Amino acid sequence: MGFEFKYVVESIPALLQGAKLTWYITIIGIVGGLALGTLAGLMRLAGTSAVGGASYGHFRWLAITSQKVAIGYIELIRGTPIIVQAMFIYFALPMLIEVTTGYKGIRFDALTAAIITIIINAGAYMAEIVRGAVQSVNKGLVEAGMAMGISRLQLITSVIGPIAFKRAIPPLGNQFIISLKDTSLFIVIGVGELTRQGQEIMASNFRALEIWSAVAVCYLIMTTALALILKFMERRIKII
Repeated sequence: MGFEFKYVVESIPALLQGAKLTWYITIIGIVGGLALGTLAGLMRLAGTSAVGGASYGHFRWLAITSQKVAIGYIELIRGTPIIVQAMFIYFALPMLIEVTTGYKGIRFDALTAAIITIIINAGAYMAEIVRGAVQSVNKGLVEAGMAMGISRLQLITSVIGPIAFKRAIPPLGNQFIISLKDTSLFIVIGVGELTRQGQEIMASNFRALEIWSAVAVCYLIMTTALALILKFMERRIKII
């Protein structure tokens, strides 16, 4: 039984629907993960010289608490597989909410659970990227900004932020691609993304060679498109 291209052609509409959902989860996950990762990365650096030096008084305890919360979140997510995180959010989190708050009937649909998982998972890795990018900024620039009397917030947004963002683009791009591929794992909770569509088509016609080849090509096209977009951004923004 050889490769028959007609089965690939027949599967294209369903695979495109799966690819559309894959992009939807990925884009929302990347945006949400970047916001969460930026926050966690800055919390990880709270009260350090990378963001303007030590804090004092009540701000010192706030900085210490922020660091511990960020470290706990990052290590928890990086130390557990994303498939376990997805199943916990989909199956176990509603039960945990019920036990701790008493609210019953709370349940996440598969798509919502998938998006939350991508945001939380990508955010932890992006937090470390942000932390590394911020720490790479020349300390002289930070000290000069502080010497000029600008606030810590202005220092982060006007001095540290732009430089760190440029340097973070390459590793962030790599994480974006990883997050796109990670959406294939949501097959375990029934999300109808690209891999799930391929499985359902293959189950109906038993043409594993053609269908999984088509699925692989779809992922390759998507990751290549994302990589080209990121390369364009790198060329447009001079990384210093």
